[in-house]
Amino acid sequence: MKIEFVEARDLPDAWFQCVYRILDSGYEYTIDHGSFAGQKRREFDFVVVHIKFPGVRPLIPDIPPGLGIPAPTTMEYVDQYMRYWITDERQEGETYTYGERLVNPKINEVPLGVNPVEEAIKIYKTGGPGTNQATMEVGMPQDIVNPDPPCLRLIDTRVRYGKLHFVVYFRSWDLWAGFPANLAGIQQLKEYMAAQIGVEDGEIIAVSKGMHLYDYTWDLAKLRTYRT
Repeated sequence: MKIEFVEARDLPDAWFQCVYRILDSGYEYTIDHGSFAGQKRREFDFVVVHIKFPGVRPLIPDIPPGLGIPAPTTMEYVDQYMRYWITDERQEGETYTYGERLVNPKINEVPLGVNPVEEAIKIYKTGGPGTNQATMEVGMPQDIVNPDPPCLRLIDTRVRYGKLHFVVYFRSWDLWAGFPANLAGIQQLKEYMAAQIGVEDGEIIAVSKGMHLYDYTWDLAKLRTYRT
């Protein structure tokens, strides 16, 4: 297993570095099982992305106009996507949302009555920063039989040096469009929590054993990184 380490200034820098590197060191294979079975993708064995200033705007990548390719995401999409982080709203056909898991988690459709986001805030506000217990889990044991299980599995938190930091784990992660939209939403969630706790906004460390580019984005990635 080859482990990639990416040190980035902000979210767009992290995205660009990952796209650039995966074209060289990503493992190419055909998907046997799961979403997009039969398609090819290029994937890191394992990647650790350390983003030092994730709150620097813009939160999403910029595509130079001269390249003539679509942006991987927009802030309009990210703002709409935020409801999936802060409410338990679910659209028809959806088997889960991140907000449902983080705001009102359920097991077999039975609400557990726990709001992990607010509980994590309460832990720090009432107990102080010296704890390792404020982990917000997205994954559930029964996801193993879910035909479309959550890609994001957990958001771990740390208050240190007067700042709130996030450590996030994705079991599978679409680098081209998912990465920028996901991290922009996660960053906004972190900013909200930091304000509620009364600390500054901190860093993001993102890890994944499944960060990938689908084959239909390979040419776009080459254009963006000036490989053609």
